[in-house]
Amino acid sequence: MYDVAIVGGGPAGLTAGLYAARAGWKTVLLERGLPGGQAATTDRLENYPGFPEGVGGPELMMAFADQAARFGMETRYANVRKIDLEHKRLTLDDGELEARALILALGATPRKLDVPGEAENIGRGVSYCATCDGAFYRGKRVAVVGGGDTAVEDALYLSRFAHVTLIHRRDRLRAMGAQVEKLRQNSQVEMLLGFTVSQIERDAEGLLLRLSGDRTLRADGLFVAVGVVPQTGLLAGALSLDDAGYILAGEDTKTSVPGVFAAGDCRKKPLRQVSTAVGDGATAAYMASAYLESLH
Repeated sequence: MYDVAIVGGGPAGLTAGLYAARAGWKTVLLERGLPGGQAATTDRLENYPGFPEGVGGPELMMAFADQAARFGMETRYANVRKIDLEHKRLTLDDGELEARALILALGATPRKLDVPGEAENIGRGVSYCATCDGAFYRGKRVAVVGGGDTAVEDALYLSRFAHVTLIHRRDRLRAMGAQVEKLRQNSQVEMLLGFTVSQIERDAEGLLLRLSGDRTLRADGLFVAVGVVPQTGLLAGALSLDDAGYILAGEDTKTSVPGVFAAGDCRKKPLRQVSTAVGDGATAAYMASAYLESLH
């Protein structure tokens, strides 16, 4: 029996673990992959406070994990198959564990295009992580689909070693600020605005992207950056979610079930960044602590 169990090891979960363990609670964090979540797949974080020159995503997330472990947080690398919110019981591949309070930091995964040829070519030219797979395309042609901050960051990263075509469905990018200006001035990047990808084909020359308006584009790799989907499938019917699947929890991170808190990208909120995930994690641990104190 743990005092606090945290599901998800991104920046929200790691921060919650740090705060809960430092407060003296017996704390366990469940993560099925590497610590850090999406942040750990980001080559460089330019807007995390305290790092004027930016900081590597993997580097920052390992520091988060090390700091939480120093205060006594236990990490178990396991797949959570079922979440019983009423009894705060987690079913894993190799058994069960219980806690008196749960913090759900489930995160989100990249949204798919859902076009013909996408699923068949995942890992064969189609990717959702530029920093994971970009190095395979050194000196080649790649396309990035999306118009938000992630798409722009991916395009800039890939432009270091490949020619990049950024495809966005609208006639202007959603991203704003200095990164967009860098993109516009980058000779390795061209933009196709007002186009969508309707089909992905593969032949001996690589990928053939069929775009709206009967246009086609040749590319060796395609990086999709069109948003994320919350990983809340295990909670359907057990917790209040919005239409998109995000957990309905206020700034106090309290969910509709007492003793269960939501932090990070899985929570409904206007901004999803590492800095806001950190705030969520700290708040969730504080509220879980107050909840545990109230049980005495």
